[in-house]
Amino acid sequence: MLKEKLIKSNPLRTLCSTENAAHDRRVGLIMARAGVGKTSLLVQIALDNMLRGRNILHVSIGQSLDKTKIWYEDIFNHIVAGHDPHDIASIREDMIRRRMIMTFKADIFSVSKLEERLRDLVDQHIFHPDCILVDGFDCALTDKKELSEIRQLMTDMDMNVWITSRSHRDDQRVSKSGVPAPCHELDSLFDTVIVLEPKPKEKAIALQLIKDTADISGLGSHINLDPATLLLKKG
Repeated sequence: MLKEKLIKSNPLRTLCSTENAAHDRRVGLIMARAGVGKTSLLVQIALDNMLRGRNILHVSIGQSLDKTKIWYEDIFNHIVAGHDPHDIASIREDMIRRRMIMTFKADIFSVSKLEERLRDLVDQHIFHPDCILVDGFDCALTDKKELSEIRQLMTDMDMNVWITSRSHRDDQRVSKSGVPAPCHELDSLFDTVIVLEPKPKEKAIALQLIKDTADISGLGSHINLDPATLLLKKG
């Protein structure tokens, strides 16, 4: 079936096996400068989760609902191009049922507001995510207490969390494990940290696995983003 084919051929399998991913509970961080591919990678993680039957909550900070939906449509269309339209329609319908998008204006987002809205969804049996993806998280405006609340939320609701945050070319600070500013002081609260690094000579955007305490990622594996499409490919 097309769904199984898409799961097995996904380059994310080199980062996290299908079997282990079913029990994946971690807070992951994706960092890069603006426009390098953070949102694209996050959406591909979300699509992989949905293909494997998991519900995802995509939290978009500072981006509209329509723009977020376009990210999903464009990447999904790239992935399924050339396959049977009937199979594609069936998968698309199932994935839409497994996804909820929540938007926040950048100046009003807080972890407490996210938790309040999420608990309302769960307590009313409207939607229970297995994975939360937070796009546009500003580590510079976050302290350890607030990020610790995300970890507690993950534990309480038995789910995993992926976060994207922007790094800046003119800020060279890093933690001892290599996590760039402005997230360097929150290093200990992330299980997995991926930094996207453009490699013009190789015509690729490298996924550098800076940190992995979850012990489920293939540290020796190499996957990249294609700079033209921002889709994952094996290096």
